[in-house]
Amino acid sequence: MNFFAGLSSSVWAYPALEMLHICGIAMLLGNLVLLEMRVFGRGAALDVKALASLSLGIAGVGFSLAAASGLLMFASRATELLTNRAFTLKMVLLMLAACNAAWFHGRDSLGRLDGVARLQMVLSSLIWLAVLACGRWIAYI
Repeated sequence: MNFFAGLSSSVWAYPALEMLHICGIAMLLGNLVLLEMRVFGRGAALDVKALASLSLGIAGVGFSLAAASGLLMFASRATELLTNRAFTLKMVLLMLAACNAAWFHGRDSLGRLDGVARLQMVLSSLIWLAVLACGRWIAYI
């Protein structure tokens, strides 16, 4: 039996990967919401650049954890997942999230904290919520 087939059939390995995936998502989204609250004016006494440095660093670790565990889960069920519409939509949404993040940082939205920055943060939250929903629907479609 190969390594990836063993992951999906193991009584502990695949659930452990799912736990790591969820922990990574929590680190990512929790810190993005924290930064979004600051962009919307909450915690105005906090320096936005310092908060962003901390929260985006932790969000990056969370994304890395979610991506690594997600790739391992994908590799163990690739054929099944490639035909799953919820999985396909999740991947498209992840690309949209990356584009939105590139736009946010490329225009220095943290330096501006304007209406466009707030729109970008709302878009980010909506995209990530849709990613979460698709992730859950993968098991049911």
